[in-house]
Amino acid sequence: MNAIVGPSGCGKTMLVKAMLGLVPVDAEGEVWLDDVRISRPEELLGRVAFAPQFSIAQPKLTVDECLRYGLELTVADDWVRAERLEYVLGVIGLSDHRHKRVESLSGGQLRRLGLGLELLSDPPTLICDEVTSGLDPHSETTILELLRDLSHQRGKTLLCIIHNLAKLDRFDWITVLNAGEVVFQGKLEQLYEYFGIPDALRLYDALNSQTQEYWRTRWAQVSAADKKPPERSAEQPDRTTVARTEINRPPSAIPAAAAQFGTLMRRRIKLFMRDYGYLSLVMAITFGFPLMVVIFALDGLPQISSPPLEPGGMTSITARVAYTREAAHTASLVTSLIMFQVILLTLMGANNGAREIAGERLLYEKERLAGLRPGAYAAAKLVFTGVLAAFQGVWMTIFVKVICVFPGPGDVQIVILALVCVAMTWVCLAFSAWMASAEKASSLSIYLVGFQLPLSGVVLALPSYLVWVFRPFINAYWGWAGYFSSMAQERLYDAYTFTNPQVLVAAPYIAAAVLMIHALVGAAAVFLGCERRRWNA
Repeated sequence: MNAIVGPSGCGKTMLVKAMLGLVPVDAEGEVWLDDVRISRPEELLGRVAFAPQFSIAQPKLTVDECLRYGLELTVADDWVRAERLEYVLGVIGLSDHRHKRVESLSGGQLRRLGLGLELLSDPPTLICDEVTSGLDPHSETTILELLRDLSHQRGKTLLCIIHNLAKLDRFDWITVLNAGEVVFQGKLEQLYEYFGIPDALRLYDALNSQTQEYWRTRWAQVSAADKKPPERSAEQPDRTTVARTEINRPPSAIPAAAAQFGTLMRRRIKLFMRDYGYLSLVMAITFGFPLMVVIFALDGLPQISSPPLEPGGMTSITARVAYTREAAHTASLVTSLIMFQVILLTLMGANNGAREIAGERLLYEKERLAGLRPGAYAAAKLVFTGVLAAFQGVWMTIFVKVICVFPGPGDVQIVILALVCVAMTWVCLAFSAWMASAEKASSLSIYLVGFQLPLSGVVLALPSYLVWVFRPFINAYWGWAGYFSSMAQERLYDAYTFTNPQVLVAAPYIAAAVLMIHALVGAAAVFLGCERRRWNA
C-alpha cells in the first residue's frame, strides 16, 4: 500500500493521470507495470483502475443499478457479473444500502461506492486520488481500513494520493513530491530519518526549510543506493507471488460493442425517465413550441386555409393589385410560420445535444478506463438524441400542419423538419463531445442557434457576396427552403417568389441532402470527440 504526499499543487494528481494516459505530457519518463514497459494506455485496461477524488456516478440510479450497469459494460460473463456484484457490495460495505439512490448517500458512502465501481473489473492495481479528502475522521478511517484490507488481505496494489500526514502509518511505502519532482521514497521510519523530523506532521516544514535544488540533489545521491521495495509487514501475507499473479492474470473478457451499446441505451432511457426536471423541460418544449406556432398563426388561419382566388382576365387592374397584395401577405405569413418552426426546432436540437456528453465526460472517461468502447458510447448518444429529435420534428410538423392547414405533401415536410432537428442535435452533440465543459458546449450551441435567423438570408437580406459563404452551413435556411418549396404547386409559392425574387428557394431533395450532410458531419465529429481523451477532474 503506497502513499503519495506533497504540498498542494506539487503535481501529485498530474503524475498519476500522466501515468494512466489521461492527460498529455511533454516531460520525459516511462511507465512500467511488473517489469513491462507500458507504451499505450490501452495496455493498462483491466489491470489498473483509477478512483478519482469524488465518486463519479449517476445520482438518479441506485447503488445496485450503478454497479450492475458498470458490470454489464466491463464484464462479459453473466455468472462472473452476478458473483462479483455481491463481492463488491460486501467489500465496500453497501449491501444494506444497495437500493438507495446515489443522490441520497453520505460522503463516506459515496467514496465507498466510487471504490466499488473501480473494483468491478477486479483490477490488481488501484490508484486513488484523495479519496479520503473532506471526510470526517470516522469516514476517513473507514476508507483507509478498506484500502488496507484490499492491499493486505486481497493482494491488491494500492497507490494513494493523501493529504492527511497523520495517516501515513497506514502505508507500507511513501513517495514525497515537491515542485513536481520526487524527493523521497521509502518507509515511514526512513522518512523520519531522511528529513530529520520526529513525526510526519513536520514534513512540509522540513521541505520548506531547504530549496528544491537541495532536495533534488540529495535525493539523486541516495536514490541509486536505496531502491528496495517496501518490506512486508507482520500482518501482510507474502504478496510477491500473489501480486505478480494478480498483475499477470488475463483481465475479464469485455462485452462486445453491441452489448455495451444496449446497456448504455437502457441506462440512458432509465435516467431520462427518472430526471423529472429534465423530462419536464423536454416535454414542455416538445409540446409547447408547436402550440406557440399555432397561437401566432391564429389571426392568419382564414388566409392560409382559403388563399385568395386569382381574378379573371377582364378584372380591373385594381382588383389584380389587391389580389397580388393579399397573396403576398398570405405567403409572407406562411413563410414566417415555417421559419418560426425551424428556429424552434434548432432550439430543441441545442437542448438535446449540448450537455449530453460534456455533462458526464468524467463518468465516460472513467468507464472507458475499465473497457467501455468509445464507438459504442458515441453510437448510443447519437441514437438516443437522434430518436428524440426526430420525434420532435415529426410532432411539430403534424401538429402545426393539421391545425393551420398548411398545403403541400405532408411526408416531405415531415422529413425536412425531422432532419432539421436531428442535424442541429448532432452538431450540438459534437460540441458537447469536444468542449471542456457542459457550460461551454451550451453557450456555443446557443450562439449557433442565434445566428440561424440573420444568416439564413430569408428574413434579413445579406450582401450577395456573403450569401453563399454562410448559407451552406445554416440549418435554418435549408429547413425553411425544403419545407416551403414542397408548396411549389400552390399559388402562395408563386406569390412569394414573385415578390421576393432575390431569395432562392432550394428544392426539397436538395435541402434534405444538405441537412443530411450536416447530420453526418455532426455524427462524425461526435465519434472523433469521444475518441479524444479529456479528463478535467
